[in-house]
Amino acid sequence: MKTKQTADLLALASVPLIMTLGNSMLIPVLPVIEKRLQVSSFQVSMIITVYSIFAIFLIPVAGYLSDRFGRKVVIIPSLILAGIGGALTGWASWQLDNPFWLILVGRAIQGIGSAGAMPVVLPCVGDMFEDEEEVSNGLGLIETANTFGKVLSPILGAFLASFIWFLPFWFIPIFCAIAIVLVLFLVKPPKKEKAKEEPKQSIKEFIVMVKETLGKNLRWLLAIFSLGAIIMLVLFGVLFYLSTILEDRYGIVNTKKGFVMAIPLLALSIASYVAGKKIGKNKVAMKWCTFIGFALLASSFSFLFFKDTLPFLLAALVIAGIGIGISLPSLDALITEGIEKEERGTITSIYSSMRFVGVAAGPPIYTFLMKVSHVAVFQCSLILSVLGAIIVLKAIKPKEKKETLKKPKYKLS
Repeated sequence: MKTKQTADLLALASVPLIMTLGNSMLIPVLPVIEKRLQVSSFQVSMIITVYSIFAIFLIPVAGYLSDRFGRKVVIIPSLILAGIGGALTGWASWQLDNPFWLILVGRAIQGIGSAGAMPVVLPCVGDMFEDEEEVSNGLGLIETANTFGKVLSPILGAFLASFIWFLPFWFIPIFCAIAIVLVLFLVKPPKKEKAKEEPKQSIKEFIVMVKETLGKNLRWLLAIFSLGAIIMLVLFGVLFYLSTILEDRYGIVNTKKGFVMAIPLLALSIASYVAGKKIGKNKVAMKWCTFIGFALLASSFSFLFFKDTLPFLLAALVIAGIGIGISLPSLDALITEGIEKEERGTITSIYSSMRFVGVAAGPPIYTFLMKVSHVAVFQCSLILSVLGAIIVLKAIKPKEKKETLKKPKYKLS
């Protein structure tokens, strides 16, 4: 990999890192926000969910725009918008007596910005390289940045909130400004993209092409979309659960709480980095890494039916983190390398959108489960993990050499 491409990748990796920090570092702070604003646990979970809901619907639009106008043209304004949303939440928390609803508005704006930033990074990496192994390595770095953000986020969020409870909100525009500078000056579009003089798609042509692409490859695409949603639902649901019980059951708060939450996330980050390096361009290996990841995830929750003390819980969540870490780069590589460049931004954006469905659903679903019982949390997580493993076995069947999307017959005029 050339030095220039490494610099491009590091700049692109700052986007998922910062977007993850902007969302995940609020999770350990949610119990504090709940008490400060005197809202219910369901209402405070909406701070995560509202962000994700807006991202869900706008990510496919961002994918289409990035295919048509270029990746950087979409990423930069999106980061600016995410920064504005973060600044609004910080200002409302600082200046208003009852800021909850304006915080949700700011989070919605931030979600709109994230829709055009983080998901466009995946196809951008695919554009940078011709060799599939280099694509896999690049995606592994991006996913590692994403998961490293998850490791750092509870520590940083809890640390900042120990000074002023709304301080994490103010760091979001600062992080976005850093990402804007890095992407603006380091990421350059591939030369062949600049030289392209192909006619642009109309919206009608775009819809027809996407329908044909999805129709001819529906089975394995739906499988990967579903797996992305399941894995993020379990991840964010369990993080929300862990954040709550650390404070309510064990009295662990502030920075100490952040470090405890970071333990399983560190395992996730390491596993993601190793998996991204090892899978290369072997799609059969990607399938079995994904299956092993879901199997580990399921086994981790089965242990908790016998004992759920804090050391045992953390040990089980470390296993779960390894499972998730193995699965994520494999799913990213399967869907990115199996897609023609012309459709890459659109299809990967749908995949990113489905991941945000999981992020949005996790906290409110686990809020309800926690009211039922702790066992209900483990049961739901186990069922979803087993379902994911079955989907991998039944629906993902890569060819020996290469599984790529069949090219639609539809031709652009």
